[in-house]
Amino acid sequence: MRRTLFVAGASVLWVVALLAWQQPGGEARPFDLVIRGGRVLDGSGNPWRRADLGIRDGRFVAIGSLGGAPARRVIEAADRYVAPGFIDTHTHAADGLARVGLQQGQPLVAQGITTILGNPDGGGPVDLAAQRAALEKRGLGVNVGLMIGHGSVRAAVVGMDDRAPTGDELARMQALVRRAMDEGAFGLSSGLFYAPGSYARTDEVVALMTTVGEAGGVHQSHIRDEGDYSVGLLASVDEVIQVAEQSRTAGVVSHMKALGPESWGLSLACVERIERARARGVPVFADQYPYDASSTSLSAAVVPRWAHVGGGAAMRARLADPALRERLPTEMAANIDRRGGAGKLIVAFYEPERSYEGKSLEAIAAARRASPEQTAIDLLVKAGVSIVSFNMNDTDIDLIMRQSWTMTSSDGALGFPTEGKPHPRGYGAFTRKLERYVVSRRVVRLEDAIRSMTSLPAEVYGIERRGVIREGAWADVVVFDLGAVHEATTYDDPHQLAQGMQYVLVNGVPVIDEGTFTSALPGVTLRRAR
Repeated sequence: MRRTLFVAGASVLWVVALLAWQQPGGEARPFDLVIRGGRVLDGSGNPWRRADLGIRDGRFVAIGSLGGAPARRVIEAADRYVAPGFIDTHTHAADGLARVGLQQGQPLVAQGITTILGNPDGGGPVDLAAQRAALEKRGLGVNVGLMIGHGSVRAAVVGMDDRAPTGDELARMQALVRRAMDEGAFGLSSGLFYAPGSYARTDEVVALMTTVGEAGGVHQSHIRDEGDYSVGLLASVDEVIQVAEQSRTAGVVSHMKALGPESWGLSLACVERIERARARGVPVFADQYPYDASSTSLSAAVVPRWAHVGGGAAMRARLADPALRERLPTEMAANIDRRGGAGKLIVAFYEPERSYEGKSLEAIAAARRASPEQTAIDLLVKAGVSIVSFNMNDTDIDLIMRQSWTMTSSDGALGFPTEGKPHPRGYGAFTRKLERYVVSRRVVRLEDAIRSMTSLPAEVYGIERRGVIREGAWADVVVFDLGAVHEATTYDDPHQLAQGMQYVLVNGVPVIDEGTFTSALPGVTLRRAR
C-alpha cells in the first residue's frame, strides 16, 4: 500500500471546485453542505492541509477554497481536524444494530465510526441476505458490510465434529461461501482458536479462500493461537501467511497481540514474518485494538477444545461428568495460567448471578471456597460467561501499532447500558488510540493513526469510495478538536460514550451535529464490488 501524494496546488483545487458547483449556464448550483476552514486529513497518511469541502447528494463534489460558494448549510470547522469517517473492520456490533433502540449505533458514532464490517471470528449467520434485510428493516446510523464466517459454514455442514470434511462436505461449504460472496460479502472470517473452526486443517481454509478469491475477497482470521495454547503464536501467524500465499488472497491477522506472559515479546518475530511475506508479494495485514486486555467467553478461554466437541450441551455434560473430574480441572488450570492467572480474568456478563460481574475469577473462587478451575466449571454448567482478560503488555502493543500495515479495530459489541460490564473497547477503541497513543504517548503520528482507521481498511477490504476525502467519494466525515477527544469509558464503568466528535456525517448526513446526536439513520448495507 503506497501512500498517495497530494500534488494539486491551491489554484488547481479552486478550478476543480468552481467547475463542480457551477451549472452549465454559469448559474451557481448550491451545495447541500460545505465544511469550511478545516485542517483536512484526507486519509492517505499525508499531513493535514487547509481546504473546504463541498458535499452534494451524499458525496464530495468539490475540495478547495470554496469562498462564497452557495450552500444550503455551512459548517465552520474553525481549525478543527476534518477526516474521513472511521472504518471498524473487526466488530461484533452487527447483531446490536439490528435490535430496536440500537440501530443508530451511538457508541460507534461517538467514536467517529461510520462504517463497520460484521461477522468476525468465523461467526455470524450463513444467510447474509436475511441478515442484510434485518439490518435494513429499521434503518442504520452507520454503513455495514458483512463477512461470511468459516465457523458458521463449517457448523452448518459438518456440525461440531472434530474431523476433516468429506469431499462432498467441502464442496457444500464452498457453495455456501460462493453464495455469500455473490451476495456481496467482503471475505471470509475465521476463528481458528474457537470450536468448530479449531477443528479445521489449513488446507480446508485454503480451499474456501480460493473460492473467496474468485470474487476478490479477503481472509480475516482470529488466528489459531495468540499465545501458547496449542501451536503457538508464531506458527499461527505463519498459517495466515500460508493461506494467503496458496489461495492468492489477502490475509489479515485479527486483533493482533501476544497473549499471556509466556508470549510477551514475540510481537517482533511476528512483525518480521509478516514483513518477509510482504517483501515477496504476499498481501498480509493486521488489525488491532489499543488495550492490554482482551475479551472472550470463559469457556473459550479455559475449557480445552476436545471438551467442546458436539456443541454446548455436550460440553456442559463433560464439565459435570465425575469421570473427567481430574483431567478437566488440570487442563483448565493450565489455561488460566496462560492468561496470567485467575486474578486477571474478570467476569463481564453472567446472567444467573449479576453480582459476579466486574469481579475476578480469583475473588469469586475465594468467596465460594473453591479453586478457580472448579469455580469456572460450576459457573459454566449453569450458563455461559463472558470475561475480560488482562494478558498483554505495552511493548507489544506499541510495536504492532507502529506498522504501516496495521489497521485499527474495536472487536467490540453493541448492547444496552444495563448489559453487564463489557470490555470498554466497544465504546472507546478509536478514541483511545487518538487520545492515548497519538496525543499523550506519541506512539504514532496523527496522520498515520487516521490512515489506519480510514484509507488502509478501505483499500484492504475493497470498500469502494470510502475512507478518503476526494471528489466522488462518499461523504463519511468526522470533525473534531484533537484536544477534546476523550475515552470516557473504563473497565469499571464501561457504558460511557466517547467524547470530542463535534460532527459526524454518514453519506453526507449529520448523525452528530454540534456535538449532539441527531435522529438520522443514513447508513446503508454495503456490498463488495466484484
